[in-house]
Amino acid sequence: MKTTSIMIVGVGGQGTLLASKLLGRLLVDQGYDVKVSEVHGMSQRGGSVVTYVRFGERVYSPVITKGEADFIVSFEKLEAARYVDHLAPDGKIIVNTQQIDPMPVIIGSASYPSDILGQLSAQGVHLDMLDALSVAESAGSAKAVNIVLMARLATYLSIPEDQWLKAIEATVPAKFKELNLKAFSLGYHLS
Repeated sequence: MKTTSIMIVGVGGQGTLLASKLLGRLLVDQGYDVKVSEVHGMSQRGGSVVTYVRFGERVYSPVITKGEADFIVSFEKLEAARYVDHLAPDGKIIVNTQQIDPMPVIIGSASYPSDILGQLSAQGVHLDMLDALSVAESAGSAKAVNIVLMARLATYLSIPEDQWLKAIEATVPAKFKELNLKAFSLGYHLS
């Protein structure tokens, strides 16, 4: 069995680490050998956060090198562009169309690049774009963007929906369970 490599990229505070914990639990429960590695960066200040998740019959390293990611799940547009060089030739980027200005843009020393996703698409990058923020808000909270994006990833993996729901119930705090189950369902069944 081929090892599958997934990168989860975003900025601090978006729930990327919970998403990787959920994915890791799900994959272990399915009997895969799983390796997860987190790179925090300046996560407390809205800096870039990256998690590598690799799974298969036998996985020896959690690290995903350039050109190796089967999927990149990007919680923000600029992060998709930042890590596109890690995408395998037949890989796909699942990207939230949300824009979160990095510190240089906030303080006025840089400007946010225009039409990032159009440029990536023009380069032949396989993009699956969705407004995960709107879906999360319709589920009840903007904080559920991470679960909406995991639901979109779920549509590409051959793991039944009910197994994802079990993993959510086992991973998220009880007081947020209903919200996250709703967010997952909306994201999973999004056309």
